[in-house]
Amino acid sequence: MTVLRATTALPRLRTASDEPGPAHPQARIENPAAVAPADARALSKDLFLRLRELEEGTREYSYVRGTLIELNMALVKFAARRFSNRSEPMDDILQVGTIGLIKAIDRFDPTREFEFVTFALPTITGEMKRFFRDTSWMVHVPRSMQELRLTLSKASDELEQVLDRVPTPGELAAHLGLTEPEVIEGLKAANAYSTHSLDAPSSETDHARGSLADRFAVEEAGFEAVLDQETLKPLIAALPARDRAIISMRFGAEMTQAQIGAELGLSQMHISRLLNRTLTQLRAALLGEN
Repeated sequence: MTVLRATTALPRLRTASDEPGPAHPQARIENPAAVAPADARALSKDLFLRLRELEEGTREYSYVRGTLIELNMALVKFAARRFSNRSEPMDDILQVGTIGLIKAIDRFDPTREFEFVTFALPTITGEMKRFFRDTSWMVHVPRSMQELRLTLSKASDELEQVLDRVPTPGELAAHLGLTEPEVIEGLKAANAYSTHSLDAPSSETDHARGSLADRFAVEEAGFEAVLDQETLKPLIAALPARDRAIISMRFGAEMTQAQIGAELGLSQMHISRLLNRTLTQLRAALLGEN
C-alpha cells in the first residue's frame, strides 16, 4: 500500500516499478530538498505514519527517516537565521540544528493533533541554544551562571525600558527575587562570555596609545629578585661547603665579616677575600662569562 499522496502539485515519486530489483512498498521522492514547503508538510504527514509501521533498522525505515530529515531541513535553516549574527560558523549551527531535527523526528507522534513544525522548531532552537551555551563562553563557568547571565540580560533590558537607565544590581535583585550578591556574581560571570587579546590596541581610534597590556600591565618589583634567586640556587649549591656557609651567614643571617670570622675561626680579612672571590664566581656564572 502506498501512503504518499501523489497530486499534480506534489513532486514526482519513483515507485518500485521504475527501478530494477525487489519491489519496495514505499514510493520514492526523487529530490526531497527541492520539495516546496507546503508539499513537504503534506508528504511528511504520510511519511510519519509510514515510519510507525516500519521496523527500526530496516532499509525502508532508514529511507523514510532520511527523507523526513531532507524534507524538513528548511526548518533548520529557518531557525538558524536567528543566530546569523553569532561568531560561530553557520555550518556548525546548521549541523547542530540538524541534530535537533533528528531528535524531533524520532520523538514525534503523528497521531497527536498538532503539526510537526510546531513540535520541531522548539527542539531545533533548543539544540542551537545549548550549543551556544556550552561552546561560546571563552572562560568556562558553571552552567547555572551561564543561565543566570541570560536571565539578567533579559531583566536588564526590561527594567531599562521602564527606568530609562541601566538598572542597579539591587533593582535587578528585587525584580528577579534574588539576593544582591547573587546578581553581582552573575554580572561578574558575564564578563567571561567574551575576551579581548592583550595585544589588541587600547583604543580603536588611537593606536599610538599602545596595547591593552601596555595600559593595564604593571612592573612587579619583586619579579627580578625572585628570578635571580632561582637562577642562583644551583650555582650556590655547587659551591664548597665553607663558601656556602659564608654566603648564608652574610646574606641570610646578615652577620658582619667579623662575626663570620669569629664563627669560623678566621680573620675578617680572610673572610673578606673569600667572600669577594665567591661573589665574583657567582656573578660570572650568572652572566654566562665562564
